[in-house]
Amino acid sequence: MSLRAFISRLLSSQSNSHRSDNGLDTLESNNHGSDRHGLKNNTANGRQLSPAWRYYLVQFFIITTLLLSAIWLLMAICYQFGARSAITWLMATLIASVLIALLSSRYWPKTAKLLNKQLLDKQLFNKKPLDKQQATCQSMTDAKTSRNTNQRSASKWLMGLYGAIWLMGAGWFFSIEPQQERDWMAEVSERVTYERDDTNPDLITLTNVRNFDWHTDTEATERWDTRTIDMSKLSGVDVTNSYWMGPLIAHTLVSFRFEDDRPLAFSFEIRKEKGESFSALAGFFRRYELSLIAAEERDIIYTRTNARGEQVYLFPISNLQQHEVKSLFESYLTAADELNAKPAWYNTLTSNCTNIIFYMARIVSGERLPWDYRIWVSGWLPNYLYDVGMLDANPEKTGQPWSMDTWYERTHINSKVKGFNNQINLAPGVNSQESHHEFSEQIRQGIPIPPLADTQEEAEAKAKSTASY
Repeated sequence: MSLRAFISRLLSSQSNSHRSDNGLDTLESNNHGSDRHGLKNNTANGRQLSPAWRYYLVQFFIITTLLLSAIWLLMAICYQFGARSAITWLMATLIASVLIALLSSRYWPKTAKLLNKQLLDKQLFNKKPLDKQQATCQSMTDAKTSRNTNQRSASKWLMGLYGAIWLMGAGWFFSIEPQQERDWMAEVSERVTYERDDTNPDLITLTNVRNFDWHTDTEATERWDTRTIDMSKLSGVDVTNSYWMGPLIAHTLVSFRFEDDRPLAFSFEIRKEKGESFSALAGFFRRYELSLIAAEERDIIYTRTNARGEQVYLFPISNLQQHEVKSLFESYLTAADELNAKPAWYNTLTSNCTNIIFYMARIVSGERLPWDYRIWVSGWLPNYLYDVGMLDANPEKTGQPWSMDTWYERTHINSKVKGFNNQINLAPGVNSQESHHEFSEQIRQGIPIPPLADTQEEAEAKAKSTASY
């Protein structure tokens, strides 16, 4: 069936309902000498014309679309200007007024029409003379026709007005550009940059690696370091999930391990302004810019386990080759280049701390990471990794495989670093790098660290075997 034919069928019942509501069918029947007693019998037998379910379904979707579109626009205005802003209240009043007038002219008169139809039926089937009955029907029909014409005209005008308001609002919203220069909070005030060694492209010098000493969840001694890493020494990847709002929502970080150096963590975060707090709803409405943070684990994980009291789990990823790890690291460098060249918006659904990582990892590993709804439910990311064979089901190489519950139990790191002295500047004689190594070693206690796979065939075979447990 063509689209045109489908729409015609949906709307055909609307035409029938209008004819039934205003009594035109009855009037035409009387004018052509139809038997009014037959019509009376049809009414009595329950065969009176009424709108079909398809008509009501279309009207339901129209009303729902109008209401949802208005809510979306009002929320966008509210999150941009604030709930107490005069612009917010002015637009809320305007949109609400137009919608109420539109729905009143288009749908609420149906109740009055039904009452008038009952009166018309009573006039048709009483014992008045036929000519008086027909005159009454004709007079009522003419009045209804005039009223319906006015209502349709008003409805079209109001619909056009609302459409114009909404389109202008949507145009304004999508024209809002992210900014590089705002009054940022200290922990996201800098942007990571890097340089490659001219003689050895594996040697990367990163600038603005965050290395804060956290005293409380909001107070810290600021420190931005320069650090040189050797990508040829990459030995693996760990995914850290930090749960701060129930089991479904977690913040995801990725740490890269090195053979002879401490890990380096990357985190996609909202770039909060001073005094600003995170809202998942606001994340849908271009409220936060996106930030990529390169940091020491002693900073970016400690602040979650110790300073904020979030529940944090660290999962070592299995069945990877070194070239895949290097490619993922390169993806982070590319993301840093792109964000430094042009800022981007954070989006709670499409561009958050978890699914951006998945987009990059899928470029590296392809079909080994199939699409899954858990990519958008960050709290379930570890379960997804387990099911696709990226968490070793038998990491201790014993006859007893680990369940997902065992993984969560073994990888919970809060108790491992409880009481850890993170104040480097307050601990005389403690070497900074020693403190970094100590923290990274403590959070990995009791967690088997998998070696890199030698070949693609080996990696895929082990992943498939792991996923079959």
